[in-house]
Amino acid sequence: FLNKACVIKEHEQVIAPDGSAINPWRLCTVDQVEELKAIVRVIPLWSTGIMMSLNIGGSFGLLQAKSLDRHITSHFEVPAGSFSVIMVAALFIWIVLYNRILIPLASKIRGKPIRISAKRRMGIGLLVSFLHLVTAATFETIRRKKAIKEGYLNDTHGVLKMSALWLAPQLCLGGIAEAFNGIGQNEFYYTEFPRTMSSVAASLSGLGMVAGNLVSSFVFITIENVTSRGGKEGWISDNINKGRFDKYYWVIAGFSALNLLYYLVCSWAYGPTVDEVSKCNSSSVEVNKKARVHPSSSQPPLKVN
Repeated sequence: FLNKACVIKEHEQVIAPDGSAINPWRLCTVDQVEELKAIVRVIPLWSTGIMMSLNIGGSFGLLQAKSLDRHITSHFEVPAGSFSVIMVAALFIWIVLYNRILIPLASKIRGKPIRISAKRRMGIGLLVSFLHLVTAATFETIRRKKAIKEGYLNDTHGVLKMSALWLAPQLCLGGIAEAFNGIGQNEFYYTEFPRTMSSVAASLSGLGMVAGNLVSSFVFITIENVTSRGGKEGWISDNINKGRFDKYYWVIAGFSALNLLYYLVCSWAYGPTVDEVSKCNSSSVEVNKKARVHPSSSQPPLKVN
C-alpha cells in the first residue's frame, strides 16, 4: 500500500522540469517510502519496551528503604535514596560479565562464536523485568505483614527490624532487565534501520521511556482513584504500611506478563532480523563451499577410456 506513494501516474503534473517532485506530499522517493515502512514495521516491538519504563516508574523502593534498617554499622546509616545505586551497579556488572566472561566462555565451549540476537535479548529483558516485579510484590507483602506485626500500621516513620539489603534482589533483577532490554533495543534499531535513519534509531529508546513515564502516571492515578472510592483507604497511601503497594506491584506484574506475551506475538510477526538473515546466508555459503570441496560419495565414478 505504501508503495503507491512513489508511483508516478501523471508525469507532467507531479514532476518538475528539473526532475524533482512538484508536491512532495503527493510523490515520495523510494528511500522515503522504505524508511517509513521500516518505522511502521518496528513500532509493535518498540511499544513492548514501554513496559520497562512503567516497571521502573512504578517502583516504591525509596519508601520501602525508609521503613527498613539501613545501618551498615552502629554509626553509619545508608541514605534511602542511595539504594538505587544497586540497580545501576547490577546493570554495569552484568554487562561486563556478559561481554567478557559468559559469551567468550560459551563460544569456547561450543567451538564457534556465540551471540544472542538483539531481539532475543529484548525478550529476556522483559522476562527478567516480570520476575523483578514478582520479587518486589512478594517482598512488599512480607514487609507489610512484619510492619503490622511490630505495631507500625499507623506509624509512617517506624523502622522495622529488617535489613534494607533485602531490597537487593529486586533491584538487581531490575538492573539486569534493563541491561538486556535497553541495550538490545538500541542494537535492534541500529541494525534494522538504514544508516540514514541512525538519528531515529537513537531517539526511539528515549521516546519509549517518555511514553512509559506517561503510561506509568496514568496507571498510578487510575489505580489510586479506583481503590479510594467511597472514602476508603487507597492502595497508594502516604503511609506505606497502610497502603497496599504489594497489590499495586501485582497489578503491574500482570501487565508485564501480558506485555511479554504481546512481545512474543510481535516478534513472531516481525520475522527474522537483518543479522539473522545475514547469518543464515553466510551459513548457506559455507555449506556450499564444503559441498564443492567434498563432493557427495553418491556421485558415480568417472569412467576412463
